[in-house]
Amino acid sequence: MKVLYVGGQKSGKSYLAEQKILAISQKKPYYIATYDNSYGDVEMADRVNTHQQRRQAQFITIEEPLFLNKVIKEGESYLVDCLSMWIMNLLASDEDFEQILQAVLAIDADIVFVLNDVTSGIIPENVLSREYIDMSGVIGQMVARGCDEVYQVIVGLEKRLK
Repeated sequence: MKVLYVGGQKSGKSYLAEQKILAISQKKPYYIATYDNSYGDVEMADRVNTHQQRRQAQFITIEEPLFLNKVIKEGESYLVDCLSMWIMNLLASDEDFEQILQAVLAIDADIVFVLNDVTSGIIPENVLSREYIDMSGVIGQMVARGCDEVYQVIVGLEKRLK
């Protein structure tokens, strides 16, 4: 089963995604953390710590900022948190996101994805922000097509879209 949780920042999507993968997993799931801590962002480090404390010993953590297709194995369960950070990492690389995602979506594994919805605002004036938002929209569509279930999260409440 593949599931996508999409919503704004601090909407509760990570918590709901954690609960979903724990409910569908037959054994301890893997938590794929995509944030690349090399940016030296103190506020993001605090967010990471909050996520780590909440999940405690319920998950086996894998830190992988780019190559999701190399760490996801058949027959296992994964939470990918989050695709938004993964997109940021992709922008700093020359990797082909479509190839990586197609490979991930083809793996026979339970995967729950988390994605920030950044596509509802105005068009930014700088190129990098536009590229990030465009890529986020394209990747969101691609993942949603490949998922069995898709949920929109607003103020901690989930609404099933697919």
